[in-house]
Amino acid sequence: MIRILLAVPLLAACLSAASAAELPALPAAPAAAAPVAKPKGPKLVEPQLHVVRSGVPGRPRIALTFDACMGKADDRIISTLVSERIPATIFVTARWLKHNPQALSIFLQNPDLFELENHGQNHIPAVDKPALIYGIAAAGSPEAVHQEVQGGADAMLAAGIAAPHWFRGSTAKYDLSAIAQIRAMGYKIAGYSVNGDGGSLLGTAITEKRISSAKDGDVVISHINQPTHAAGAGVAKAIVDLKAKGVEFVRLEDAEGLGDDKTTN
Repeated sequence: MIRILLAVPLLAACLSAASAAELPALPAAPAAAAPVAKPKGPKLVEPQLHVVRSGVPGRPRIALTFDACMGKADDRIISTLVSERIPATIFVTARWLKHNPQALSIFLQNPDLFELENHGQNHIPAVDKPALIYGIAAAGSPEAVHQEVQGGADAMLAAGIAAPHWFRGSTAKYDLSAIAQIRAMGYKIAGYSVNGDGGSLLGTAITEKRISSAKDGDVVISHINQPTHAAGAGVAKAIVDLKAKGVEFVRLEDAEGLGDDKTTN
């Protein structure tokens, strides 16, 4: 009896083995595909810039800078700067100059107020390797960076503007090799320390608050080419706020600028 009982599991095991032998072989599972490494983009920096502080209590020194990227001119800001006699540095592109001769005329008629500097030819980020920054394709090569910078300067000279000494690229982001290239072309690169209007996309109140909070030595960046955006009204209000606080407004050409990432030294 014991032999019979022992034989049952052995028989079952043999039947199982035989049944398994009769089954068709299953195809081997495909090897897992190796993950494809995404190409790394260039390392980008967004340099800061300050002007030397006044160090005088109640008399902070602040530089207002404005980008004129493309599109139209914001008369809310321009008229406030003129009526309040506030100096500022305006970064213009060739594209903006082409379509805003009236605003350019105001700038040129007030040389004591406005310093005009280079924002590039076509508002392309000055990065010498392929990259996408805020949805904008970068220049992508040293040759394209050179064209963006030189093309902007050439357009300024053709419009009757003095040769620029400062450059600020689209998006204000760069890679270090492009910074070195632009510096070798004779430019200082204008970073900033206060983002006043969030690319002109902020509302009136928050824009006014941001700019009005600028402190001694700050360089404020805002935009002067979006007359339909609420941010422009906030910029105009903040200019008046700062003047009431006793701010000393300076242009970049009138104050020593201290930029990081080797943008000014």
